[in-house]
Amino acid sequence: MSMLGVLRSPRQVLLGAGHRHSLGTVTAALGRRALVCTDARFGATEEFAELVASLEAAGVTVTAFTEVLPDVPVEQVVRCAELAAAAQPDVVVGMGGGSCLDLAKAVAVLLTHGGEPSDYYGELRVPGPVLPLVALPTTAGTGSEVTPVAVLTDPARTSKVGISSPHLVPHTALCDPELTHGCPPGLTASAGADALSHAVEAFTAVRRDPAPTLPGERVFVGKNALADTWALLGVRLIGAHLHRAWSDPGDAAAREAMMLGATAGGFALGTAGTAAAHAIQYPVGALTHTPHGVGVGALLPYVMEFNRPVRVPELAALALELGAAPGASPEDLADEAIERVASLLASVGIPRTLAELGLPADRLRWTAEQSTNAARLVENNPRPLDVDALERIVRAAHAGDRGALRDEVASPDVDLAASAAAAVPAGGAR
Repeated sequence: MSMLGVLRSPRQVLLGAGHRHSLGTVTAALGRRALVCTDARFGATEEFAELVASLEAAGVTVTAFTEVLPDVPVEQVVRCAELAAAAQPDVVVGMGGGSCLDLAKAVAVLLTHGGEPSDYYGELRVPGPVLPLVALPTTAGTGSEVTPVAVLTDPARTSKVGISSPHLVPHTALCDPELTHGCPPGLTASAGADALSHAVEAFTAVRRDPAPTLPGERVFVGKNALADTWALLGVRLIGAHLHRAWSDPGDAAAREAMMLGATAGGFALGTAGTAAAHAIQYPVGALTHTPHGVGVGALLPYVMEFNRPVRVPELAALALELGAAPGASPEDLADEAIERVASLLASVGIPRTLAELGLPADRLRWTAEQSTNAARLVENNPRPLDVDALERIVRAAHAGDRGALRDEVASPDVDLAASAAAAVPAGGAR
């Protein structure tokens, strides 16, 4: 099997405490009229006022949109673009959580190419470069500061929709962990669960034929050598620091590690993509109105269990990154990886079942059916998914019964015995 490696990234990533103070200089190098997108919470903070002042001190005229809503209603993208058009911005700055960064990306598309957001739903439908984007995440979760996707909520559709294109990768990511110090425990847990799911699902994604044409045909190409490196880093950092950041919001070292872990997860998902946990969360979130990270976190151990038969070496490698002792068999390490993920997420308050999220028992088949609408996520799962398979995962996650998913299937793309040693090096994949 020949190697495949794909990495799409910003022109620069500035990560570390205090890097938000580079915003004025970075933005002024890209344009003189900035549209700044954030939500009402961050827009009311002293930090936001200081960031706007730094832009103005650098000679940048600022138009601020401080009304970004969670999960980005598509009509808000249109309204923001209409309001910004008169100011003719030549750079867009997104500050906040993933929704703020996603809105900034989508608005940059409309300001550059016109039309409606629906014109760009799916992969590779943005026709060319967009206004340069600067991204400042204030949570350690989505990794949107380095990804090629903006996720929106369209009332005409049951599930969320995505605009996916390499043109959406921000020009510059300013990742300052000090901006996450005000995150309450619940948000820290939700964001951290999202980041962990990105790394795990990217590392265990489908492995496609490494044809040279693949990166031009898909934004998310599946498991690959470059994404694997970032995924393992993300799992190691999040596994060691999520509970610390959740239990002690003032732990600066844990906040810094979580910021790097979330960005690493963003790099991993940005080319490998995510899979079944994200596909199922879309209808679960629509029914229960629960945060995205909480939903994918609740689902992740069950999806790992479902995919276990075809990803034993990968799960074993993840176990080592999560602190398991080397020396056990790949099968035992794979089991330990799933249990360690489940225990970590439960320790920060992520529900263990979909029933705890409020998913009605009479909507389980409907949830599975709606999950198939996220085709790119379903296709990216390493084990084939149809409605029945998705329902099996949903029912197990609703009941809290991972054992219902335990079975053995021959891997479609890897010889488990031959690859175990390579995937689980002595001493851990560090």
